[in-house]
Amino acid sequence: MTGWKGREAPTLDEIEAMAEAARAALPAAFRGPAAAVVLRVEDFAPDAILDEMGIEDAFELTGLYEGVPMTEKSVMDPTGPDVIWLFRRALLDEWIARGDVALDALVSHVFVHEMAHHFGWSDGDIATIDRWWE
Repeated sequence: MTGWKGREAPTLDEIEAMAEAARAALPAAFRGPAAAVVLRVEDFAPDAILDEMGIEDAFELTGLYEGVPMTEKSVMDPTGPDVIWLFRRALLDEWIARGDVALDALVSHVFVHEMAHHFGWSDGDIATIDRWWE
């Protein structure tokens, strides 16, 4: 892979910029509610999240929605913001393993998948219209 000689992997900020571009590209009806979701980009999921989810290998988790879906929110819910986490190292690992998709497309896809959870979609709902992982 001499083409990569002297190049560096995208930074956390560059991954965040890719996700923010995906947020900006959402249809107008979704942009307002999506703007309220905090985006956090880290190299790996924190140990507490991995433990809670029963995940031993941090490379298995590329993104996570943390919050109460809009379809389930009530005035009794905690007041903290909903968060979408993206995990740079896991994203890069998957991108390299796939070898058939642009990195910004993968980041966008994971971000939109997690945003769908914010809008109340389950993984099953998403899978019925999104064949990305097949």
